[in-house]
Amino acid sequence: MALGLPLGGCSFGLGSWGSNDKPKPAATADKPAADKITPQDINSAKDHATRGQMLAHSGKLDEAQAEFEQALTTDPYNIQALYGRGLIYQGRGQHQQAIDDFTAASGLSPQKAEPLVSRATSYLALDKANQAVADLDEAVQADPNNVAAWSARGQAYERLGDKAKAAVSYNRALALRPRDETARSGLARTGG
Repeated sequence: MALGLPLGGCSFGLGSWGSNDKPKPAATADKPAADKITPQDINSAKDHATRGQMLAHSGKLDEAQAEFEQALTTDPYNIQALYGRGLIYQGRGQHQQAIDDFTAASGLSPQKAEPLVSRATSYLALDKANQAVADLDEAVQADPNNVAAWSARGQAYERLGDKAKAAVSYNRALALRPRDETARSGLARTGG
């Protein structure tokens, strides 16, 4: 059973993830301290991240990745760039790099379900269903109306052999989106 959020189907519309959402993490050897990042750096990073999103939407993934990386060079705490680059890594099967970016994005904006769902997708691709379940349980708490989270949660629990929790998750996904094929086929497999 394959689980994936195809890159073309993922939303790069993360405009609500602005600089106001960001806590100020401590500096590391490869990242400047948050108080060293100027407002101009933040604006420049937003511009690069926006260009990256547009390029990703048009299928120009190498150019999009370059824009996301430029955004992160300017502002290492840019959530849009971390998430966007993570989606590109994920789409290319570079799941550990994707997990790293989704982890950083989630840490900077823990109330968002999208990085958790995306990280769980990469965990499932690496056969790490327990880690995926933990992320997906958190994602459905953060956003109980996230169909992708419920559907992926069903797949993760199904991989762990917990058909009851898988069926509950698939049913919730179908309650939100009755024509969700992943949830429908999962529900048929789990007998829910």
